[in-house]
Amino acid sequence: MTLSSPLLLVAGLLVTAALAWAAVVSARRRVAALTAAGLTAAGGTVAGGRRAYLGAGLTIAGVGILAIATAGPAAMVPVPRTAGTVILAIDVSNSMGADDVAPTRLAAAQRAARAFVAAQPGSVDIGVVAFERGALTTARPDADHSVALKAIDRLKVTGGTSLGAAIMASLSAITGKQVALGRDDDTAPDTAPDTAPDTAPDIGYWPSATIVMFSDGQNQGPDLERAAQVAQKAGVRIHTVGVGTTAGATVQVDGYHLQTSLEEDTLTLIAQTTGGAYHPASDAARLDGIADTIDLRLTVSDEPLPLAGALIGLALALLTAGAALTVLRSGRVI
Repeated sequence: MTLSSPLLLVAGLLVTAALAWAAVVSARRRVAALTAAGLTAAGGTVAGGRRAYLGAGLTIAGVGILAIATAGPAAMVPVPRTAGTVILAIDVSNSMGADDVAPTRLAAAQRAARAFVAAQPGSVDIGVVAFERGALTTARPDADHSVALKAIDRLKVTGGTSLGAAIMASLSAITGKQVALGRDDDTAPDTAPDTAPDTAPDIGYWPSATIVMFSDGQNQGPDLERAAQVAQKAGVRIHTVGVGTTAGATVQVDGYHLQTSLEEDTLTLIAQTTGGAYHPASDAARLDGIADTIDLRLTVSDEPLPLAGALIGLALALLTAGAALTVLRSGRVI
């Protein structure tokens, strides 16, 4: 239990102790006076016995509990809530300009991402990573969701696609430091030594973090599986949202017409590897409701539960009972 004002508790208990001492002294004087007058029952006790002082005892107990209540006591109780860090990794490659999901895949993904942000409580820090051949953190995780919304609105299509780069950039945003696979990772600096280990790096354990990836699943970069294994090892789940249709559409890139379609197997592999889930969204309506289908993790944190109200209620009950007994036994309030 915690107290917001310990000094008030000390002062209140001193007052209660003083009242108790005064009550004992008064009772002894009363017994002595009645004994001197010969008004004692058999056995040398005052008529009515100890029950005659029950009213005073209840009143003093009520004052003591009221003193505790004024100190602002609170109990720390575990409370489950949706919290942690969410990185929205949004594909901005040229294929996201396809119009098989109206008006375009990217525009539909942006609308779904904005709806997702709007549905999250303030206890969730949200960041944004835009990715194509490479990846860039456009908004660091923050409880101010307006930052994420502005970053989503600025996205434009360009370049190729590297889902592995998207995962590594998202992990970098989560951990707050550069995360790279090593020599075979296109996201690693060009100065990385050739002797870099080929195993997944240990970036710590981040079970409260989640990556939500909006993409059509087309991948041109290496090390996708290794990047997913890094996320899995770190306890970071990746939910993938497939934006597009398997029938696909044609996009124009540098004067060429290219056929592009949704690669569900790739997105499913990423989600399964990390313990997340794949969410197909072949039309704008399904994308708009994606926030309702993605379950973020519940965390348990200790939060203060104020006890003053309950203690004040108990104190009032004791004070009322003490006053009532005093009136019934003596015919007066004091």
